[in-house]
Order: sequence, then C-alpha cells, then structure tokens
Amino acid sequence: MTPRSDPRLTAEERAFVVELLERTRDDLLTVIDPLTDVQWDYRSSTDAWSIGLIVEHLGRVEASLLRQVERVLDQTASEDWANGVGAKDALIVESLQDRSERRDAPGHAVPTGGVARAEALAEFSRRRARSLEFATTTDAPLRAHHLDHHRPMYGALDAYQWLLYIPMHHQRHLAQIAEIRAAPGFPDA
Repeated sequence: MTPRSDPRLTAEERAFVVELLERTRDDLLTVIDPLTDVQWDYRSSTDAWSIGLIVEHLGRVEASLLRQVERVLDQTASEDWANGVGAKDALIVESLQDRSERRDAPGHAVPTGGVARAEALAEFSRRRARSLEFATTTDAPLRAHHLDHHRPMYGALDAYQWLLYIPMHHQRHLAQIAEIRAAPGFPDA
C-alpha cells in the first residue's frame, strides 16, 4: 500500500463520517419523538441515566468533541503522520459500540437534569448541525494533527479520529437508550 501524501480527508472518509453523523442524529430523533414525558424521565435506578439525561449529555459532548477537533488542528502537524493514518479508526468504531464496560463521563459532560426536553433537543440539534457543517466543508489536514485522548486505550488520535468519535459516542448512547426502553419497568406510552 502506497503511503498517503495528502492529510486532508479522502472522499470516502468524509462520506463515512457525514453519513454516521446524519444517521445517528436521525436515529435519535426517531427514537425520542414518540416518548411521553414519563418515558423521557424514566430511570431504572437512582444512579441510572434517563433518556432525557442522555440527550442532555449528547449535546454537551458534541460541543466538547468538536472543540477537541479544533484543538487538535491547533497542534503542530506531525511529520510522520502518514505512518499511522487509519490505524485507530477501527478501534474507535469497535470500542465505542461495546457497552459491556461502563464508562463514566468526565465532569463537564455529566448531565444536570436541569435542562428541559425542548431545550436539550434544540441544543443537541444546533451542535450536530455545526459538526455536520464542519465535516462536510473542512479542507483542513485532519490526518496530520494529533492529540492524546484522556482514556489511555486510545492514546494520540488524529483530528479525523476525534471527529469520528462524535457519532460513535452517539451510537453508544443509542444502544443505551435501547436498553432503557427494553427494561422491564419502562413505562408504557
């Protein structure tokens, strides 16, 4: 395989991340649209998140991760960026779909529960629109810039991988919402 000479997104990378951003947005809206307020607020235990808390969290994390992409791009470009391109793409996709291990959210991403449903949805929608606009239009050399992730299993991620993290994190929480809706105590509509 010939090493890449251009650190900007390939057409395939762009299409992949844009499709994931659109699909996870649409999947979330489809799932939560018919929920009653009781279903929105349902918690299987006092330490479990409700669907409403998850949506609030997704809005918070969306903004944080896109800021992280921007921070990565402020880093000095790596001279040997081509050697590691794509090496962690599959790790991000696979590890974030695995819900066998609980992961605690960093403090800034923990939902407060003080955000109304309409506000949480509007905030998420605004932030997702910004992520989609970035993914659709950026011409930045995303593959050439790296920054360490706070979880050691990931190590340094390039800016594309940070961008890919957004919909994969979202996908993880869609699975969590499905688990909540399938729980024995989940209220009927």
